[in-house]
Amino acid sequence: MEDFFAKLGRFWPAGRRDLHWHILPTPAEADALITPYQHLVPPGLQSVGADGMHCTLLHAIGLGRDDVDTDALVKDVASRVSTVRPFTLTFDRPAVGPFAIELSGWPGRPFTVLVDAVTQATAFTGAAFKPGPSRYPHMSTAYTTAGAEHVDSVTLKADLAGIDRPLSATVLADRIHLVEQWHDGTHIRWTPIAEVPLAGAGA
Repeated sequence: MEDFFAKLGRFWPAGRRDLHWHILPTPAEADALITPYQHLVPPGLQSVGADGMHCTLLHAIGLGRDDVDTDALVKDVASRVSTVRPFTLTFDRPAVGPFAIELSGWPGRPFTVLVDAVTQATAFTGAAFKPGPSRYPHMSTAYTTAGAEHVDSVTLKADLAGIDRPLSATVLADRIHLVEQWHDGTHIRWTPIAEVPLAGAGA
């Protein structure tokens, strides 16, 4: 496996605060997502706590809160998603990738509608940034860090297979969140800015 944060630092340096759009689980949803995998954190992996679980729609690379009128951005996004109905994302047993233990989710179609809406609205601000849109719904339960090259991915996969029961958790996507996000080379953190409810979800 490879060091996720080392790779990340090439385009998103530690400490720099970039705007992100997310679907965020409730505390109960986050607990259900993360609890089965909290023991799968050998040296070289950093566990994501329940309070750090997030499903990214867009990373606006190089764009901070002070670089854009966030009120106007939120208003535009609200208009663009005003007809998108809430939907449920389902996440099953995670996969071991080169940079993370990752939960993939579905359905992808309404998720992509949201990705396109926030990407277009952020671009419409005219601010300079590099868009990093998500191609599919996913959350990570652990990221690789220093020492990742020593992690035995086959052992991790065997440990996942050893959880001998059906695993599935859901997240109700009834709103999306604009945050200012950063990392310290080990953890990802964010400060909430605004949330935008989907059609019929209420404020």
